[in-house]
Amino acid sequence: AARVHAVENGKDISDNIMVAFGGAAPLHAARLCEKLGIDRCLVPPGAGVGSAIGFLKAPFGYESLASRIIGLSGFDAAAINALIADLRSTATGFVRQGASGRIGCEITAFMRYRGQGWEIPVPLPDRAFADADVEMIRARFLEAYARFFGRAIDGLSGLEIEIVTLSVKAADERPAPEPAELTLGRRTVAAAQSRPVFDPSSAGPLPTGIVARGSLVAGDRVAGPAVIVERETSTVVTAPFDAVMQTDGSLLILRKEIV
Repeated sequence: AARVHAVENGKDISDNIMVAFGGAAPLHAARLCEKLGIDRCLVPPGAGVGSAIGFLKAPFGYESLASRIIGLSGFDAAAINALIADLRSTATGFVRQGASGRIGCEITAFMRYRGQGWEIPVPLPDRAFADADVEMIRARFLEAYARFFGRAIDGLSGLEIEIVTLSVKAADERPAPEPAELTLGRRTVAAAQSRPVFDPSSAGPLPTGIVARGSLVAGDRVAGPAVIVERETSTVVTAPFDAVMQTDGSLLILRKEIV
């Protein structure tokens, strides 16, 4: 399914870093990386309860949407501004009930070529529009379409571009997290215990190190095959991979060739 999705969207999936969140993903992520040719995977701290962490840390927000099919050939800035103002009032009014700080808004138009059965999100500036902005919106749609599908369908006369839905997402503004640099680890940690664990690639058991995630510090590298255990889940590191503890508490699963 991942390969099909990547091909449909013109992507080379091996260029990406996989992120394994949820209770089950860390169990299967390394094996999926093997199959997809992905060299690196991040398992964030608390992956098994990631939804709960996200609920507690995410900004308090609300999204207000309205479906209105608007062809760019008949773009009416005044009508668009009135619709967005109404959506903004609904969204910010809801957020204001649970937030006292500054509220930011994101404006998104869900757009398509007329006749298509799906739309793509196109971010728009948070300001009042003039009739001349139709060319800016057209250019943003073509850019987003090319990003999703590899190229835009351009140069065909009579091919109308239309807005299907407008969205205003309001949320209280919070400071962005500090970026963390990836470390590849130079300090190999030996597993205190091991046991046989079934290996799908060889269809048999392999002696596998068992390591408590809480015992690792930043820069520690655990050689696969290993299982890194914690309260909410376990991270299976298959034989072609090692795992390195990061400064932010994430685990980086990476191929042994990367040193």
